[in-house]
Amino acid sequence: MNIEDTLKRMAASGIKQVRLAWCDVHGELRSKTLMPLAVEDALHNGIGMVGTLALKDSSDRTAFKVFEAAGMPDMPELANASNLTLRPILTSYQELPWAPGTAWLQGQLYHANGRPLAVDTRHVLQTALEQLQAQGYGLRCGLEVEFHIYKIESTRPQTDPDLAAWPGLPPAVSMLHPGYRLLSEQYADACEAPLAIVRDTAQALGLPLASLEIEFGPSQFEAVFEATDAMTAADQMTLFKSATRQALRRAGYHASFMCRPPFPHIMSSGWHLHQSLVKLGDGSNALALPAAEQSTEDWYKRAMAPLQALLPLPKPLEAASYLSTVGCHYLAGLLAHARGAAPLSNPSINAYARFAPHALAPQSVVWGHDNRGAMLRVIAPRDAVQASRIENRVGEPMANPYLYIAAQIYAGLDGIARQAAPPLASSSPYAAGAQQLPGSLDDALAALQADSVLCAGFGQSFVDYFSQIKRFEIARYSAAQDPVDWQRREIFSRF
Repeated sequence: MNIEDTLKRMAASGIKQVRLAWCDVHGELRSKTLMPLAVEDALHNGIGMVGTLALKDSSDRTAFKVFEAAGMPDMPELANASNLTLRPILTSYQELPWAPGTAWLQGQLYHANGRPLAVDTRHVLQTALEQLQAQGYGLRCGLEVEFHIYKIESTRPQTDPDLAAWPGLPPAVSMLHPGYRLLSEQYADACEAPLAIVRDTAQALGLPLASLEIEFGPSQFEAVFEATDAMTAADQMTLFKSATRQALRRAGYHASFMCRPPFPHIMSSGWHLHQSLVKLGDGSNALALPAAEQSTEDWYKRAMAPLQALLPLPKPLEAASYLSTVGCHYLAGLLAHARGAAPLSNPSINAYARFAPHALAPQSVVWGHDNRGAMLRVIAPRDAVQASRIENRVGEPMANPYLYIAAQIYAGLDGIARQAAPPLASSSPYAAGAQQLPGSLDDALAALQADSVLCAGFGQSFVDYFSQIKRFEIARYSAAQDPVDWQRREIFSRF
């Protein structure tokens, strides 16, 4: 679409207002609502947006001293709360199904001279993808995101002016299902009304939703999406989370993408990122075993079938049994930088309690063949080798998708550049002795700062910027008199 096409489409649909949105470092959409008379100029020239939106922590406190001369040494152009320009991405145009007469456009932030904002996370992913493309590859991603939906029983805690605070309380809620019956058809039927809202909203927005499932925990659900190119997947994840929360809220439900909602008996939510490299030359899957190796493996499988019927043989532990040479190097890179990438896939203080044994979440930096306890699950179906992929099970649903995916690219590229060899697969992913994932956000930030490859890929200034925002949150959490109440206000109410 071009500007003229966009304006014609708006007129034909009777659009009364347009939200021009931007994704912040926390993966949350911010927007300005424009009336029709202002839209054409905005499509040509963008709109002004206060630069401090790029400097906020999760509570909307500015984590930098913007009004002090030495407060912004690496980003002087953001000093004094100056404006940036938000430019729309015309291909993102949507008409919001839950808000009649409202259109939506995503944008990116630029400086007055036209230079992209270096800490704009969508720009960060664009830069990573350019480096991947320079090596002859693209990236496809499939999303599996877990989240919670609750019925709103009373909005009083959130709307009573006597209870106002910074940040405020969430609404009072009740569960939609009691949990602990994975994929229960009874629970799916009981939750049909809110799930229909999620389904219809996603489909109306053109998101490739494949399934909606009853997850294991109380009031927990999972949405699974078909694979797309990495940038499209990141855009879709951002829009899905925002749209789901808005559409459900109008119907009296509170959706939360918080990893561990602040209740005594819950199950953590994860975000499993499926990824495969694509050869730009022919579009084939670069992780898949070459045809010659596949035929050899198929012959061996047929020859051993009678014996395996009597005594099942153990699965091979070598990555080369499942992935191409490049795929093995990519896998090794993901493992090598897993600890440093952790704060980008798990940016909340709340997320690190999820890394526990036997919880269908990873605890150690290991890979396994079709093993859901491992951090990296290698999926290499013999009857559909082009579907070969690596599922990273480390992420939480609050992760900014642009940063999560960019971290995978930089880690994988390093493995390819070094021709690194992955260790043997783990058949006991919770056994002692393996390298552990960070135990806290503070530890994860230290691992990121110590990872020279990720610091070079993202740029040291971006790593310092991200770390300062997160350490600002950590300091406030450490000072909280009631940590559970802090998480209720800070995360459950807002994300």
